[in-house]
Amino acid sequence: MPHVPSAAAGLYEVVGRRRDVRGQFTGEPIAAGTLRRVLAAAHAAPSVGLTQPWDFVLVKGRETKTAMHAHVSREREIFADTLTGERAARFAGIKIDGILESTLSLVVTYDPARGAPAVLGRNTIADAGLYSVCLAIENLWLAATAEDLGVGWVSFYREEFVRGLLGIPDSVRPVAWLCLGPVSHLEITPDLERHGWAARRPLDAAVHHERW
Repeated sequence: MPHVPSAAAGLYEVVGRRRDVRGQFTGEPIAAGTLRRVLAAAHAAPSVGLTQPWDFVLVKGRETKTAMHAHVSREREIFADTLTGERAARFAGIKIDGILESTLSLVVTYDPARGAPAVLGRNTIADAGLYSVCLAIENLWLAATAEDLGVGWVSFYREEFVRGLLGIPDSVRPVAWLCLGPVSHLEITPDLERHGWAARRPLDAAVHHERW
């Protein structure tokens, strides 16, 4: 096998170890310096037109987290009602959030007005700003994994509910509600694979040469 430089090996190790965490949060505090490094990594992400269209809302209050957890639980029930048979049985055993167990929640938003109206690079791809926010989230996720923290992306929510809960302006989009904190461990096999909900497809099935 070709030699992998040590710095690159460390990066690949973190990429492979990263997991979408639900049930392994310990609730222990995060050192202020560690949180700052993770946020700095997110803020260092590339962005279209150097707009840095993201903001980070840190949520530690129990009341707010409890309200969000209740909302997510209702949305889970709505989704569960659409399932039948084996699919319903598998979903029943899947934990979908760690809002109450994690140390804090971190909401990442997208402001399309930042740098507007002439955003360099967004004139032909309207979603380029949203892609930039997703890059910041990935940076945050990998940095957190390198710091032995877990991250869980909660997606069972309505954007208008989160806006109201956190006082986010109507013009700003909440892109991700992330649970963040120390964990007992990171699972070797991702949750959805362990529960038989889905399976990864091999890399070669996703690679195309010259044309689709």
